[in-house]
Amino acid sequence: MIDPSSASLRTTTAAVLHGAGDIRVESVPLPPLGEHDVLVEMRSGGICGSDMHYFADGRNGSNVLTRPTVLGHEGAGVVAAAGRLATVAPGTPVVIEPAVPCGTCPSCRNGRYNVCTSSYCFGSPPTNGLFAERVVVPDSAVHTLPDSIPAELGALIEPLAVAVWAVERAQLRPGDRLLITGAGPIGLLVAQVAMDRGAGEVVVTDVNDDRLAAATRLGVTRALNVARDDLDLTGLDRLIECSGTPAALNSGLLTLGPAARATVVGQATPALDGLPLAFLQRWEIDLVTAFRYANAFPTAIALVDAGTVDLERLVTARYALTDIAQALRAPTTDPSNLKVLVEL
Repeated sequence: MIDPSSASLRTTTAAVLHGAGDIRVESVPLPPLGEHDVLVEMRSGGICGSDMHYFADGRNGSNVLTRPTVLGHEGAGVVAAAGRLATVAPGTPVVIEPAVPCGTCPSCRNGRYNVCTSSYCFGSPPTNGLFAERVVVPDSAVHTLPDSIPAELGALIEPLAVAVWAVERAQLRPGDRLLITGAGPIGLLVAQVAMDRGAGEVVVTDVNDDRLAAATRLGVTRALNVARDDLDLTGLDRLIECSGTPAALNSGLLTLGPAARATVVGQATPALDGLPLAFLQRWEIDLVTAFRYANAFPTAIALVDAGTVDLERLVTARYALTDIAQALRAPTTDPSNLKVLVEL
C-alpha cells in the first residue's frame, strides 16, 4: 500500500484525449487525497460507446471536448491509500461508480441521484476519467468486490448496472415476453438480467450475426437478424431498446400489446420522427427512458457473485494502456468484438 504523504500520489500515467483521434498516454497530476477520498490502483477499464464517440469526434452527444481529458468511466482496481475519514480500507478490491451526485438536491434525496443536475461523471469531459494507473475518487463512489469477481474483470460491473437499471425501469414481471433491440454488451447484459428475473420469452434483435450468436449462447429464446428476417412479433409485454437506432425503436414499439411498456436505454437521438404515438395512445403503451442507474451496483455485484450473470463471456479483447488508441478502434475495426477491456 502507499503512504498518503508519498510523492507517488502527485502524478499518474493516463490516456488523455487532446482532440478527435488524438489520444496520448502521458503523466497527469493527481488531485490531493481528501479526508473522504481513496486512491485506487486501477486494474481494468472498459471501452464504452461514449469513449469511442469522444475519440472519433471529440464529442458525445451534446458534450464537447474543450480541454485535454482522461477518458474512461468503467473501471475497477484496489484501494492503495485512504483519506483520514474514508470508510474503505487499503487493500480492498473495488469497482468505481463514475457518476458522483451532489447528494442534497430533491432528486438525490428521493433516491434518483442519476438525474441529479449537479452531478459530474469521471471520463465525461472536462472531468478526468479512469483510464489511468491510479485515480483519486470519493469513498462514496466505490463498491467492494467480493473474492469471486477479480478487479481485472470488475470494470464490467458498470455496464451491468446499466442493464439492471434498464430492467427495473422496464418493470419486468415474471413471465413477460420481452424484446431487446441491440445485441451489444448492454443488450446482452439486459438479456441475462431479464432471464434471472423470470422473463417468459426473451427475443434479441441485431444486424450482426456474431452478436446474435453470443445472445444464443447466453440462452435467449430467439435471436433475430432484422437486416435479413422480418420482425414477426406481436403482443409482447416489454421492449428494451439498447441499439440507439431510431428504426429499431419504431419497429419494436409496433410489436407491443395493450398496456405494454417500452424502455429506451440506447443513446437516443435529439428528436425522433415516425414515433407511432397514436398506436401508443390507443393501446396505452408506456414509453419511458433509462439514464445510467440509481442504486444498481450492489444488485449487479450480487448477480455476478451468484453466478447468474457471466461477465467473462462478453470480453472479446484486452489491450494495454499504451495501446489505448487501438482499443478504442477495436469494436469498429472488428465487428465480432463485444466488450474490450484495457488492462491498467
